[in-house]
Amino acid sequence: MTNEFLLRVNNLSKSYGAVQALQGVSFTMRPGETIALVGDNGAGKSTLVKLLSGVIRPTSGTIELDGQSIELASPDVARIHGIETVYQDLGLCNNLTVAENIFLGREEVVGWGPFSFLARGRMREKAKQALAGLSINVPSPDQNVTGLSGGQRQAVSIARSRLWKSALVMLDEPTAALGVQETAKAMEAVRQLQSNGVAIILITHSMPMAKEMSDRVIVLRRGRKVGDVRTASVSGDDIVSLITGAREQLIEAA
Repeated sequence: MTNEFLLRVNNLSKSYGAVQALQGVSFTMRPGETIALVGDNGAGKSTLVKLLSGVIRPTSGTIELDGQSIELASPDVARIHGIETVYQDLGLCNNLTVAENIFLGREEVVGWGPFSFLARGRMREKAKQALAGLSINVPSPDQNVTGLSGGQRQAVSIARSRLWKSALVMLDEPTAALGVQETAKAMEAVRQLQSNGVAIILITHSMPMAKEMSDRVIVLRRGRKVGDVRTASVSGDDIVSLITGAREQLIEAA
């Protein structure tokens, strides 16, 4: 990265007819920083994630990555720019193996043209290496993901972002529907991403997770940004008051 900010979001808005899903949201993000994105249902979190991952296009506003304005026309374009998204449903194909899911859409081949074949052995070995550094044990890259636990499926999605050396990873409720032990392991996997210098946007309803895992908290309410604060400077009650509207706004100086 050559710029002070990895990501700069400028007055980003998204409307569906008369419905404003997101209204003039702006924020910056430094390389390696972790932001917790919080808000009630319908606050605009999912819309913002979809805009940053290329699923939908903004009505207005711009997105800059490493100082360059970019247009995220599709998830593939976002991935090319180093933006990876791990959705709550994890986006895994149950009929494929661990390795096939990690390389989904980016399969490696040997040969040329009609004589090309999937480099299954090479992909299997790279998948194994990507999984090896995570605290969650996944038995084999050849195993079908259908038989994996929630935590193991989370590990597959995180390994995918590690393998492709993503600069920014967005994690949508990474511990949803996980048990206590798997939640702890999933959080450790997030810490390993952090230790590798990956910037993370953590979408969560969990105040303990937001407080423990993030450098900053951004609060959305009714499509607007009402909070942008250093995590260490606010309490969980402060964040909840912004989410519910008991407090109107809390924006710290950049």
